[in-house]
Amino acid sequence: MPDMLVKLYDLPAVDNLLAKLKEEGIIIRAAMPYERKQIVAWVRTRFGDGWANECNVAFGNHPVSCIIATEEGSIIGFGCHECTCRNYFGPAGVAEQKRGRGIGKVLLLSCLHAMAANGYAYAIIGGVGPSDFYAKVAGAMIIEGSTPGIYRDPLKKEES
Repeated sequence: MPDMLVKLYDLPAVDNLLAKLKEEGIIIRAAMPYERKQIVAWVRTRFGDGWANECNVAFGNHPVSCIIATEEGSIIGFGCHECTCRNYFGPAGVAEQKRGRGIGKVLLLSCLHAMAANGYAYAIIGGVGPSDFYAKVAGAMIIEGSTPGIYRDPLKKEES
């Protein structure tokens, strides 16, 4: 899976999208340090150890580089940046039953805007699956020759 590059100085606005989700009862906000255990466990249950480990790193950053989506006080999605490598977006995911409502789009744009506020002009989305999504939402472009990128030589899963 290739990496993609995003121009952070040319991002779509996110404020109206945040407001629309809020009207639907979905809050997109920065994760708080005291929520680390609960959020990482949620990610592990739905997306596996790899993403949970990367999400855990977000809580060591100052400020925390994890943004969550909640509905009625429950986590329904997350997006991280500055976890796998500096200037990288991801991982991010939305609960399966909540997809198709624009939550992933808003999590992505919220993270990218946070990265722009941190002074980056460009961001990398590493090892993308849905490249069409990233291209449509953020204007991301495939980085030629980026497969397997930083995800080369993965450790084998140990049997218990």
